[in-house]
Amino acid sequence: MSEQALKDYAADLAAALLKSDFTTLNQIGELLLEKKRNGKTIFLIGNGGSSATASHVTNDLVKGCRVAGLPGFRAVCLNDSSTLLTCLANDFSYADVFAILLETYAKEGDVLIAFSGSGNSPNVIRAMEKAKELDVTCIGFGGRDGGKMKPLCDLSVIAPTNSMEMLEDLHLIYWHDLVCSLRESLTRDTCLC
Repeated sequence: MSEQALKDYAADLAAALLKSDFTTLNQIGELLLEKKRNGKTIFLIGNGGSSATASHVTNDLVKGCRVAGLPGFRAVCLNDSSTLLTCLANDFSYADVFAILLETYAKEGDVLIAFSGSGNSPNVIRAMEKAKELDVTCIGFGGRDGGKMKPLCDLSVIAPTNSMEMLEDLHLIYWHDLVCSLRESLTRDTCLC
């Protein structure tokens, strides 16, 4: 291990961040404000490290976007219940867990946000296909070429790196950026709260 390797990683991450698609990030923020105004629910999903990101982002939307004592976003992380996930995976299949949950909970006009480094996880793809059937808006945070997930997205941000570690870092940075911007918008326009 070397200090230079640590600095190189940080420099590469910073360079990738500056190449990111901030136009689409802004569109995602505007869409989420519209959905909040209309009382819609945001569902979040991911596997592995992306599961942790989905859970973290849910926390930021629900609690981190509270303004003036008013509720944050109505957001639910579908991968947070190990009991429910393992039941559905056992009785049906792991590839169907998120699709079944969406079919159970989602309503027309809601939002599904998926995090996937490869963009090819079967349970993410099936969830997006189910979301399309239910008229749920699909937002993807991916990496590399976006995989099979990208064409299923209404909006997608692809982290400009092939490093799984860096793209996971970038997804969280994007969301912290979004949450700070969302909170600022909510503060200016409390009728959105």
